Amino acid sequence: MTQASFPALRLRRTRASAWSRALVAETHLSPAHLIWPLFVTEGQGVTDPISTLPGVSRHSIDRIGAVAREAKALGIGCLALFPNTPRDLRTDDGREALNPDNLMCRAIRAIKDAVPDIGVLTDVALDPYTSHGHDGLVDAAGYVLNDETSELLVAQALVQAQAGADVVAPSDMMDGRVGAIRTALEAEGHRNVQIMAYSAKYASAFYGPFRDAVGSGGLLKGDKRGYQMDYANAEEALREVALDLAEGADSVMVKPGLPYLDIIRRVKERFEVPVFAYQVSGEYAMIEAAVAAGAGDRDALVLETLMAFRRAGCSGVLTYHAAHAARLLGG
Repeated sequence: MTQASFPALRLRRTRASAWSRALVAETHLSPAHLIWPLFVTEGQGVTDPISTLPGVSRHSIDRIGAVAREAKALGIGCLALFPNTPRDLRTDDGREALNPDNLMCRAIRAIKDAVPDIGVLTDVALDPYTSHGHDGLVDAAGYVLNDETSELLVAQALVQAQAGADVVAPSDMMDGRVGAIRTALEAEGHRNVQIMAYSAKYASAFYGPFRDAVGSGGLLKGDKRGYQMDYANAEEALREVALDLAEGADSVMVKPGLPYLDIIRRVKERFEVPVFAYQVSGEYAMIEAAVAAGAGDRDALVLETLMAFRRAGCSGVLTYHAAHAARLLGG
């Protein structure tokens, strides 16, 4: 590439005015690029603040429709649901995940009743339902069983699809579960239900507030390094993505977000498919802590971090700041 040199070339010329900066902007961010994660809980009229996620609450089913209408008005096209299952329904085998009238399924139906044309993405994993806090079935030695867990994940995904989920998102990191879920969805007539695979989900220190939000904090026995990815690895992430795409995933996710922008970029460049990032609870909490300490401006921090995801190659971002960002963006 041949270019002029200074002073014929002054890169600051196009930065001098707001209209010019907007005209040559390479990356764009809008409310349509945001997915809003919501926590649902039992009860009536409940809006329960989460102490480790300031500004985020759990909502009872009768309140979730109003949140969906707010999202629609802001231009947010998709909501992601996570249940805070009561402790007395959490078992070693996570069987509440298969209940067609569980919190997740009731929330799906409530949202679809309130806003039929908004997207609903559902978490497919057993950790909100198990008494031990793991994403699958555990043997006597504490090892999370892969194939036996996958069978339950298939049944869980079908229950959610039958309730009206538009996207099922396996977040468990079991091998082979995407193919098994895709086969079952096709067989049961759910041909247009998407799979967003948590393909590169790392064993991260950034998940703590989320576990508080879904009520699994303090339940986890051991850790999840036996199935979630080692944060030292990048090539392995590409192998995971390749497998999930081959098995029928419509899109893939990298989780967490900001510490893994390099993974997002490599996945996008290698596969040229829709890639999503989850700006996880710990990332959100750090921004809020910086704001509370007077170390940063919330509006600027939110928009800059979300633009970083888009610039890295994300089609969209799951973020707890979705509603705030949408308001800033004019949603």
